[in-house]
Amino acid sequence: MFGDLAMAVKEVGSLEADTLVDEELTTAVVELAALRSALEAAEARLDAAWDTRRSWAADGARSARACLAHKTREAKGACGSRLWLGRVLAEMPLVAEAWAAGEISADHVKRLARARNPRTAEAFERDQALVVHHARTLDFERFARMVDYWVLRADPDGADAREMERRERRRVSLDRTIGGMWSGSTLLDPVSGTIVSGELERLEAEMFAADWAEARTRLGREPLVGDLARTADQRRADALVEMARRSSGADGTSGAKPLFTLVLGSTALAHLCQLADGQVVSPAAVVPWIADAELERVLFAGETGRVIDVSRKRSFTGALRRLIEVRDRFCYHPTCDEPASRCQVDHIQPWAAGGMTEQSNGRLACGFHNRLRHQRPPPGAP
Repeated sequence: MFGDLAMAVKEVGSLEADTLVDEELTTAVVELAALRSALEAAEARLDAAWDTRRSWAADGARSARACLAHKTREAKGACGSRLWLGRVLAEMPLVAEAWAAGEISADHVKRLARARNPRTAEAFERDQALVVHHARTLDFERFARMVDYWVLRADPDGADAREMERRERRRVSLDRTIGGMWSGSTLLDPVSGTIVSGELERLEAEMFAADWAEARTRLGREPLVGDLARTADQRRADALVEMARRSSGADGTSGAKPLFTLVLGSTALAHLCQLADGQVVSPAAVVPWIADAELERVLFAGETGRVIDVSRKRSFTGALRRLIEVRDRFCYHPTCDEPASRCQVDHIQPWAAGGMTEQSNGRLACGFHNRLRHQRPPPGAP
């Protein structure tokens, strides 16, 4: 059996991509991903049996993880993760079935396994078919947020405790290197991270526009990304410096505040608490920020998705845009998971064709997909 499998893998490895048309290449990529998931599921199941039977003890190893890492030359962390997945599958039969069929990936299984704990076990057994359905049908970012929301509802006390634990783990290190550079690392809770990353993205976008204009003037044509004076990493570094400069009061800029959104009325999103970028958080996450946070309430008319009321204290450029951000949360294109904060509001029926600027005719579109729909076909194209 393994000889046949090895031969099949070699046969796939010998495929020449240049001999495949785009549709065939796309099919190959998708089918290989499903087969990889099915193979990983089979591997995890056999690993778990090998661990349970203690077959590894005959080699004198201290643990299954250590023995597996030695024999496969893989990282111990990867081996431990696979053994753990094999063990937890016994408690999630529908998840195991979907993974073995190649319908979900190891990342889906890990996310669901972490969501299932002694406090949520009963709810997970009840809802397992539903969450597996979402794993099969949603892209991963939307699926992950659905799981976060499910945990918030199934284990509110645990979600609050986890939120506080995540905040306690926050840290930033910034140290001068021998060469005089500064090097550091950052770990922030969702609220803190949203504040910092949002301001970094805003400043980096301003710097990108300036770099683009400078390159266009310098070259006398529309530049490519490689023509810009700074890389994206460099602009983010400069944006961080600019944040520090502004915080010192050099130009009087006030600090950014987190925005919490409470969604009411929609059956699918009832009582959802999230940040402006769509990150699901526990209500306990609001507590440390209650003195500085901005709060908004958005009321939907049941399953219609129609916003019938919005109450907020924070000023936005266009309330209509904010309604569409809360409703859609992502770019409209099925292959895109760009969040609302990095999207434009696009007319479904174009303005030039008489489309109205109203909620029912608006949708979120990232810059790429917004430009793509308005690109004219090249001359001579059918």
